[in-house]
Parts: sequence; C-alpha cells; structure tokens
Amino acid sequence: MNNIDSMLQALAEPDYTKAVVACAEALFAEDVALCQQMAAHGAALVQQGEQLLTHCNTGGLATVGVGTALGVINLAHQQGKNIRLWVDETRPLLQGGRLTAWECEQLAIPYQLICDNMAAMLMARGQVDRIFVGSDRIAANGDFANKVGTYALAVLAQYHQVPFYVVAPHTTVDLNCPDGSVIPIEQRDANEVRGVSGAFGQTLWAPESAPVFNPAFDVTPASLVTGWVLDTGVYSQQDIANGVLKQFAK
Repeated sequence: MNNIDSMLQALAEPDYTKAVVACAEALFAEDVALCQQMAAHGAALVQQGEQLLTHCNTGGLATVGVGTALGVINLAHQQGKNIRLWVDETRPLLQGGRLTAWECEQLAIPYQLICDNMAAMLMARGQVDRIFVGSDRIAANGDFANKVGTYALAVLAQYHQVPFYVVAPHTTVDLNCPDGSVIPIEQRDANEVRGVSGAFGQTLWAPESAPVFNPAFDVTPASLVTGWVLDTGVYSQQDIANGVLKQFAK
C-alpha cells in the first residue's frame, strides 16, 4: 500500500510519465537499502551455531533487495555463524517449499524443509533457537499480519521460550490501524485448500463441494513478539508500548 500511495501521487503530477518512472526507481533503491539495514540489525541477534526457523517467503523473490527475514538469515550465514535453517513449507500455497527452499539452495544456506505442523516438535526438542518471519502490515500497537500460520508459530515460540522476531521495513507500519483487529484479511480460493494446482494441472484431494475457510493471513498479537526488526533498529515490547512506531507517521 505504501508504494501504491507513492505511485498515485506520481500519477497526479503534470508530467506523470516521468514522475512514475522516477518514483519506481526511487522505490527500487529505497527497498535495496531498507533490506540491507534490516539484515544488519537482525543478523546481529543471531549467535554462533544457532538453529533458526522461518515461515513463508521473505527473500529476494519477495523484495527488490536481499529480503526481510531471509535477508537476516542469509547475512548471518555469510558472517560464518554456522547456522541451520528450518523452512516451513507454508500451506496452502507452499511458498516455503517452492520459493524459500529454492533461494536457500542458491545462497548455500544449510536448511531442511518441514511441514508446518512439525515446528512444535522441533521446539520441544530444543532444535529451534530463534524464529524470524516477515510481515505484510504492522499496526500501531505492534500487532502484525503475515502469512497464515505465523500466529501459531508465535504461540508455540512463547510456550517453548524461543525468541520470535518480525522483520519488516518501517514502511510496513500502518498507523491508521490501531491494532490487528482492523487489518483486513483476504479470503482466497477454496480450491487452494481442497487440492493443489500448477503447470501440471489441478489435483483435488477433498470433495469438490467441501466447505473451506482459507484466510491468506493471520494476525500475531504484539504480546507474543520478542522484537520488531525494522530498518531503523530492533525494538522491544517496551519500545512499542512507549509509542516508538509513531515516528513513522507520514
């Protein structure tokens, strides 16, 4: 939404063709810089030999730069911290299995792909030291929306005392959303849950008439977040309670 707002302003300019191109180039450069800053702040949290876990896709396929959560993870890897990454497959669209796993292959990050419902077992066994996820929108109170399944990870992380971080640029903060309850959640095509489709065609494993609930995102309460890793720094729950996000008002 932030980028769309910028583009709409450019379209309102008298010479809108040049304005739109200039705006696009500026947004491109900004995203590269924001990703690098997030990566630096987040990688500083990672300790030698840690086992990390992530959800959905947050790398160079999702951004112009190195990514948000995966950018953090990749920089920690480049720093020689000998990390290991658990990649949630991320049902129902499998962004983790299709995209994040592919990016890890390209970046030579040691990883293992898991079904989403295996994360609890790994945490119980002490095989997850830290979790990094991305965000599509952060409310003024620190609640945030991300790919469905993120909330469950946060609950599991709190129970198992695993640090849980959300990584996003400051442009993701929406001060018009006082809390997560007003973040709109898209309902997607029921067949994404009934089966799978791709270049190979479509396969349904559920009855064609099976009723489906298929939200694209869920909302994680701020109370479950260890830290917010933004391009401007890492913020604690106390920082959020003190209104640190208000600095990003437009």
